[in-house]
Amino acid sequence: MTTMISEVYDVFISAGADEEKARKAAEAVAEHEQRFDHIDKELLLLKWMMGVMLAGIVSLVLKAFFV
Repeated sequence: MTTMISEVYDVFISAGADEEKARKAAEAVAEHEQRFDHIDKELLLLKWMMGVMLAGIVSLVLKAFFV
């Protein structure tokens, strides 16, 4: 079952679109937002991984020069 954004649906209805087209357009917008949420989650994971790697590299460089 697909989800739709009711605000987008209401805007299309008030603009004069028929109900079926408004529902399909609202579902399409909701689908794109779900895809972007998935990408945001992957980017968050990559940011954490890069932070851990950077901290490890900095610690190794500091150890090499100061110990």
